[in-house]
Amino acid sequence: MNSAAGRKKSLENRDYGENLAAGARLPALYAASAIPSRGRTHAEPECPTRSPFQRDRDRVLHSTAFRRLTHKTQVFVFHEGDHYRTRLTHSLEVAQIARTVARQLRLDEDLAEAIALAHDLGHSPFGHVGERALDGVMEAFGGFDHNAQSLRLVTVLERKYAGFDGINLTWETLEGIAKHNGPVSPGAAIEKAARRLEQWQSLDLGSWASAEAQVAALADDVAYVTHDIDDGLRAELIALRDLEGQPLAGPAVVHAAILVGADDSGRSFYEVTRRMITLMVNDLVSQTRTRLRLLSPASPDDIRRASGATVAFSDEMSRDIAHIKAFLFERVYRHERVMHVMKDAEAIVRELFARYLSEPNAMQEAWRAAAAGLSERRRARLIADFVAGMTDRYAIAEHRRLFDATPDLR
Repeated sequence: MNSAAGRKKSLENRDYGENLAAGARLPALYAASAIPSRGRTHAEPECPTRSPFQRDRDRVLHSTAFRRLTHKTQVFVFHEGDHYRTRLTHSLEVAQIARTVARQLRLDEDLAEAIALAHDLGHSPFGHVGERALDGVMEAFGGFDHNAQSLRLVTVLERKYAGFDGINLTWETLEGIAKHNGPVSPGAAIEKAARRLEQWQSLDLGSWASAEAQVAALADDVAYVTHDIDDGLRAELIALRDLEGQPLAGPAVVHAAILVGADDSGRSFYEVTRRMITLMVNDLVSQTRTRLRLLSPASPDDIRRASGATVAFSDEMSRDIAHIKAFLFERVYRHERVMHVMKDAEAIVRELFARYLSEPNAMQEAWRAAAAGLSERRRARLIADFVAGMTDRYAIAEHRRLFDATPDLR
């Protein structure tokens, strides 16, 4: 390592995480923690035992919205089985994958984890159909978007601290929640949700987010593609043989058959999904290292100012993932059994919203009091906040309380 080539290789290892040992934690120049945080909306003393991003992670974990994810739908409604994913278990899987990737790239693992844990806080009951129902009934009042709702939750709706509303996260975590899917287009729902922060400082919505936020976004893809395959297999909506011709999954099915055989489906399912995760994570890390070498960022802001995403899959892997997503959409998400349940779930959300809008006194006492004297538009947003915060089972219970007949969702 005394040669010029050796010194260059050492620098690459330090900056881009190549061949990173499991225990090494040297931060890269482009990691968010390489420079001081831009701070919090409300100034607070630093914690003596945790970094700012560790503190953010803990605040997300202790939030009411995070606990509610236990009984919010991923694909299957909460009572359909104990082994299917929920929004909570999905978020934990995303966080684990995000930490793995962040470690390999010498990023701040705690920031990546905080963003991953927070990314679905704003989801309504019953998954994407609940969001679609809320967006439909809110069309005349500004619409509904779960990413914007996540930002509202952590800045306004969580109310447990004496000195402020929200949970007072750092600028970097707020940026990641707002922009983890990329720069925000003018007029988007997330832009409206971020306006209240402008008096403090802008989230620079037109730029890319930190590398940690980009990692969290793609960790989400890795997690949901693989666990939705696993859930689909366990629910018998698809079979292993259906995956044989699919990219990523097909070779994994072949390996699983060799290792496990045909007599233990549970082991086979896990063998397939773990191999898929390994392939996707390896590709993500490799492609991102290549992009980092080309960009040669000297600070986290160089990542934000880049002309495109820095954290990315290869083109081939992106095509394979898109193919698998299309397969899942057709064979799992649009399966007759799932669609039957979700059609009824969508109706529950619409009917609850309409009832509360016409009869605000039908809401729980605190929400009823908050709605008093509001304009129709502001009252509608408050009702959307109330409904979006419901778990699946609470929404069903509320519907049973207010209506003569409630779908069984089975």
